[in-house]
Amino acid sequence: MVSKSVGNYQKEDVTELFGSEVGAAIIVDSEADEYQAIIKRGIFDRFIKERGVYKELIEALWFHLNTSETKITENYQVFIPTFRKFNGKYSKRLKLLFEGDSNIHLVQMTVYPISDERYMFILDELDNSEYMQEFMTDRKVDTIQNTYLFSMYIDLVQNTTSSISITEISDDTINSIISYTDWRMMIVNMIGEDDKEEFLLRTDPDYLKKNFAPGKTSSFNCLMQNLEGKYIWVKLIFSRAQTTNDDDYRFVFMVQNIHENSVELFSELKKYEEMASKDSLTSVFNHGRMEIEISNAIDNIRKKDQIISCMMFDIDHFKDVNDTHGHVAGDDTLKCFSSIIYNYAKDNNSVVGRWGGEEFVLVCYDQDVQKAFELAETIRKKIENITIPIVGKITCSIGVTQMRKIDSVESAFCRMDKAMYKAKSEGRNCVRVITEECAG
Repeated sequence: MVSKSVGNYQKEDVTELFGSEVGAAIIVDSEADEYQAIIKRGIFDRFIKERGVYKELIEALWFHLNTSETKITENYQVFIPTFRKFNGKYSKRLKLLFEGDSNIHLVQMTVYPISDERYMFILDELDNSEYMQEFMTDRKVDTIQNTYLFSMYIDLVQNTTSSISITEISDDTINSIISYTDWRMMIVNMIGEDDKEEFLLRTDPDYLKKNFAPGKTSSFNCLMQNLEGKYIWVKLIFSRAQTTNDDDYRFVFMVQNIHENSVELFSELKKYEEMASKDSLTSVFNHGRMEIEISNAIDNIRKKDQIISCMMFDIDHFKDVNDTHGHVAGDDTLKCFSSIIYNYAKDNNSVVGRWGGEEFVLVCYDQDVQKAFELAETIRKKIENITIPIVGKITCSIGVTQMRKIDSVESAFCRMDKAMYKAKSEGRNCVRVITEECAG
């Protein structure tokens, strides 16, 4: 086009300039879910068709061609409809990343309403130097945006949401209308299965009205899917706005990413839990933890009719080991002995712990008294055939019983303890079974 002085340009000249310079001009119909590209050139030729599905265009612009090549999880697709309708003119920056292309393309998008359901999209690629300025600015607020994944404003009286910001998808707020009740049922699919009931309770409009005074803030932690479909720990925060009208029920809702801190905390808690549950010498469970195991096993029998047996081990003549070879050798014997029982326990759906001294208890899940007897015989023979450095050969006596619904920890212990002493009194290095109640 021939260059003219400013005063000589006409409307037709502007139209011609627009047609030769703009990167893409697209007419869309949100109701019919279709678009037609009037103009497309440069990078826009790579993903915009002559005619296509409007939803797929939105999906490409906001999701798949954003600054990550990772495809979004299916549950996040529920947000696509909220990006498809616009109230008035709308403009935003897009950062597009194409597969196999290391360069991020900064795009200016402007949307002009034609009617309630039809829009014109104008897309233009900007100079990379402008992107670098924006990139440096983004880095300054990166920590905040990575921390808060989602935020929005809620009006329970009007049943509306506004100023929706999904940081994982876009830095901008969503210019669309979605009811709070619809949003609530959409997002519940992203909540971890064990936390869904709590989420539905805490987000229920009646619950929020009843439990939140103006200015009150409350939160709870749960698992929630991120953009890639992985479950991460988040803090869901509700804060009621403090207005002059007590009948206003307006809230700010935020989702905070607490995954790294939570994983670190759970790891530390697990470490301390294990320290509190494990015998320091043998590393199997301690007496207190085994009492809990027996109690829980009895509950399982009552509630699930699960078949569970238990047995007690005692190392024969263990005092002689300490007296003859010293306590270091005695400790080595206990560690070797417990290690053998542990290896059989983990392969036979059983749990082992040190009851005290040279006595150990095994809780055997899904095993009746006959199967437990056979396992005890297998372990006894294994112990009989090993040689411990310095100490040499050792043997053990084992008492077995099957737990019942009417049992308590004390009654179950009484039978296996009685069976173990029966084994010791009848020559040691053997297995004995007692099923009847202990006297007294």
